[in-house]
Formats: sequence, structure tokens, C-alpha cells
Amino acid sequence: MVFRNDARQAIAILADDLTSAGDGAAPFRGAGHDARILFTTPAGAPPHAACVNAVDLGSRVLDEEAAALSTWRTARLFAGSEVLFKTVDSTLRGHVAAEVRAAWAGSGRRAVVVAPAFPAEGRVTVRGVQYVRGIPVHESDYARDPVHPVRCSDLATLFPEAVSVQPDRAAELPELIANGDLIVCSATVDGDLDRLVAAVPRLDEVLWVGSPGLAAALARRCARATAGAASPPAPARRPLIVVGSTNPATRRQLAELHRSADVQGVTVGVDPAPAVARLRDLTAPVLTLRTPDERHTPQTARVLARSQAAVVQALTEDRMVDALVITGGETATTVLQPLGVTGVDLLDEPEPGVVRGSLIGRHTLPVLIKAGGFGDDAMLLRLCHLIRHRPDPGENA
Repeated sequence: MVFRNDARQAIAILADDLTSAGDGAAPFRGAGHDARILFTTPAGAPPHAACVNAVDLGSRVLDEEAAALSTWRTARLFAGSEVLFKTVDSTLRGHVAAEVRAAWAGSGRRAVVVAPAFPAEGRVTVRGVQYVRGIPVHESDYARDPVHPVRCSDLATLFPEAVSVQPDRAAELPELIANGDLIVCSATVDGDLDRLVAAVPRLDEVLWVGSPGLAAALARRCARATAGAASPPAPARRPLIVVGSTNPATRRQLAELHRSADVQGVTVGVDPAPAVARLRDLTAPVLTLRTPDERHTPQTARVLARSQAAVVQALTEDRMVDALVITGGETATTVLQPLGVTGVDLLDEPEPGVVRGSLIGRHTLPVLIKAGGFGDDAMLLRLCHLIRHRPDPGENA
């Protein structure tokens, strides 16, 4: 399926947090579709302002029953979409099984294809078991996530009713879809995901379930014939890097940023006032705002996130910063909503797990949002350079 220039194919993405919404929508943006993230489910008919609407349900922080109900309602609202994609975390965090079943029921789709592999980040599915860089996800760092620990790597345990399809058996998909099955697909490389998408004659018969790997495969199949490149925003004068994720990868990235650039920052506490006062006194061209390094209880994490939000709001209202780089989906949601932001118009995906765009609402700042566990140690340094400088001639924006 190649979209004509004048075609406005409805593509809906249902995500359990903000970074998943961005990761799901960004490949379609790269394939020539207008795309935006919505922070709340529309009250009525789906909006038509963008070809791709990615809804952040915020369901990962809800209890399982509430998460399933929210997912079911939103799936019903977007049931008429030509492509309906339900994101799941590539490490299987969150209410994966309950939300997938709720989305299936709400959507009325004939069948479900579940393919959570994200090969570009070392997250693969081998005979129905999810791995991160060779380690079953329930034995990885994600098993020690203080808020969403992963307890199961085996998709057959999460979906005992599922039919399992190996990468070399993609040709079986049309028959399984006709039977109305829930299908779990293993994949270790992007080509495996491309083959399973190519094997399905009608994308609108399926509820697609996966991570950015499957989203990218669907976007490649749904690419528009031509797509003009969007212009990047003007370079930021003084960005603020907001780090709420306690993932070790993000903490290493923050340390590398401070070692390698002219950066100053503070650690926020329960009371935001000292952090606001300290940041106002700093003179570096890049500021950082972090939570303490140690992992927190869910209650403490929420308090610290609200404190970060108050700091960001104060600096934004004072116009002390003119761009934001935020790590962690829950951090981004908590920080942005008090600013009167209703969503993000997407520009591109400069790196896996990172989306770039402009805030929608009272503040239209440029923003980069990074998933907590993604990237090498130099990623924040690169993102800081990206938001502060114009691209070199010939360089992709």
C-alpha cells in the first residue's frame, strides 16, 4: 500500500504512555504523513487535523481494570481507522495482556497480530520469548523497575490462547487472520517484521500490536509516494534537559553530557522552590534538572515528578528556557500538562526512541522526548547539539 499525495489515510495509535505514542507515530511521520500526539482521548469523533493521531492513554500508571477500560473506549472511538496500532513496551512493561484484549474487543477487528520486537534496540522475540540484548526481559534491569517491574518474558504465558508464528512462516498469516486468531510473531531483525506486514492483504482487518519496530514496518508499507521534509525549528538559545527516568542508561547519558559540554544543573527535591532559585542563578547555555539517582517508590516518584513540573513551569513562564529535552514518558506527561499543552506536532525521529516536535497549546516550544532506557552514553549530548544548532548542509534534519 503506497499512499498518494492527496490521500489522508486514517492511522490511529493507542499508547500506554507518552514516549510510546511518539515512538509509534514517528515512523509514519518519516513516511510522509502528518502526525501528532494527543495527551487525552478526544471526547467525540476522532480529530482530522493530522493523518496520524497517536493517543497517550496514560494507562501504564493506572490499575489493570482502569487501563483496560480506557483502552477499550479509545479503541471503539478509532475503530474505523484504516490502520489501528496498539503500542506495547518492547520490554513488556505495563498491562500488556489486559490492554491488548481490551483494544481487540473495542476495535472489532477480525484478528490481532502481536509483534513486540524492536531489533534496532536489541529487543527481539525468539520463539515467543522477549529478550533485551540477549537477556530475557524478566532477568534484565527492567525486572527491577521500581514502578513497572517485568515479571514475564514468555508471550505464551501472557497470551495462552495465541497462535505462535515464526519468522519463516509469515505466509500462514492470512489463514490465521481469517480464523480470527490472536497471533504472536517472533522476530529478530527488521526484515522479519517487514515480511509479516507484507503477508497481510488488508491492514484494516487486524489490530496491530507492537513496539517501534512494528510501527516502522507498517509505516514502510503505508509510505506516501512523495513527502516534503519539514523544516526544523530555529536553534534554541537555552534548552532545559529534564531527566526523570532512573534507568541506568539515562543516568550515564546525563553524566556524559555534564562531562562533555558547558552544562549546569540541579537535583530537584520534594520542594521545587530551591531548584527554581538555583537554576535562575546559573549562567551556562544548557541547564539540566534531574531527580535523585536512586530508584524511588512509586509514591516518591510521583511527588518528585510534580516537583519537576513546577520547576519547568516556573522557568518556562519566566522565558528563561526556550526548548525542552525530556527523558521518560511519565516524566514528560507530568511536566507538560501544567503548561497547558494538549499535544505535540511531530517533526521527526532523529534517533530510535526519540521524537522531535513542537508543543501544541499555550506554549509552542520545541521539544525532544526520549524513552528512558534508549541510546548510548552520548545520546543526550547529541540531542543537546541537535536542538541548539542548525543542521549542516546536506545533513538530515
